Amino acid sequence: MQKLAIIAVAVLALAAGLFVSTQHQPRQQPQSAAPVSSDLLGSTRPDFRLSDTDGKFVGPQDFAGKTMLINFWATWCIPCREEMPMLMELQDEFGLAGLQVVGIALDDVQSVRDFIQNLGISYTVLVGEADVMDTSRAYGNLSGMLPYSVLVDRQGVIRWQFLGEIQREEITRVLADIL
Repeated sequence: MQKLAIIAVAVLALAAGLFVSTQHQPRQQPQSAAPVSSDLLGSTRPDFRLSDTDGKFVGPQDFAGKTMLINFWATWCIPCREEMPMLMELQDEFGLAGLQVVGIALDDVQSVRDFIQNLGISYTVLVGEADVMDTSRAYGNLSGMLPYSVLVDRQGVIRWQFLGEIQREEITRVLADIL
């Protein structure tokens, strides 16, 4: 019994050490080996039909002529939450130039409603569960990890994909080339 207690304490100490060490290391972006299908770059975006928080169905054709930054997220995803203020700034800053940020939440409708109200999210938000996972995979997110973002140009061509929290410097550079 005493050996079992010692092993349990050792396992807990190891887990705590791993947690602390990951919290104090600089944030790294996913490597190119991340499970993202880059075969979609340069191809026409897949179609989808997802509902907004009021139950209205929306698809990419509703944003015809706009550059779409599609961001897959969830209310429980910490990096997703951290990038949202920047996404709102991008919508405000580049909206007149033709950018439309489209958040696609993997969550239940009420949680998303509450979340966007509390955060004051100012861009389009769609919501779903299995249908969102299918859409995320269709857009190249083979792992299903979040956040995941895709930039689709005005002609409906996928121009950029990113798994992980978006960095403002990179996305503004990409937007400058596309808008």
